[in-house]
Amino acid sequence: MAQAHPKPGLRPFLPADVPVLAAIFAASIAELTGDDYSEAQQEAWMAAAEDEEFGKRLAADLTLIATLEGSPVGFASLRGNDHIHMLYVHPAVAGQGIATMLVDALEKLAGGRGAQSLSVDASDTAQGFFAKRGYTAQQRNSVTINDEWLANTTMKKALGAGQ
Repeated sequence: MAQAHPKPGLRPFLPADVPVLAAIFAASIAELTGDDYSEAQQEAWMAAAEDEEFGKRLAADLTLIATLEGSPVGFASLRGNDHIHMLYVHPAVAGQGIATMLVDALEKLAGGRGAQSLSVDASDTAQGFFAKRGYTAQQRNSVTINDEWLANTTMKKALGAGQ
C-alpha cells in the first residue's frame, strides 16, 4: 500500500534551533557542493557553523525553518527586506521542493515588506535553482572564508505586484 509523503511545514526560527541548523548547513555543503567546490573550500565554508556568530546571524535575519513531521530539514533567511542571506536544505530531502517552499515564502515576505526586487549571492551549486525561478546573474564574486577563496554569483529577481 502506498504511503503518503509527509507534508512539509514552515515555522519561525527559535534560538534552540541553532545546533540542528548548523548540522543541516554542514551536511548540505559536504554532500551537495562537491561538484563545484574543492574539499578545502567546503571545509572552510562548513567551519562557519562552528562559529558562535552563526546563531547570531540566524537570529538577526528573518529566518524560516522547513520541517517534515516536526523536524527541521532546511532553512532560509531574509536579510533586510530584499536579500536572501542563507538557503540550506538537508541532502536527504534535496530535490523534494523544500528549497522552493522556503524561497516562495521569502519572496512573499519581501514583497509584503515593500521590496521591488530580491537578491541572493548564490553558490555555484545553487545558481541553476535560482535561475529557474527567474533570478538573473548580476555579477561574480569571490569571498574569502577561513583563508579559502570561494566564488558565488549575485542574482536578482524583480518582484511582481502579486508577490
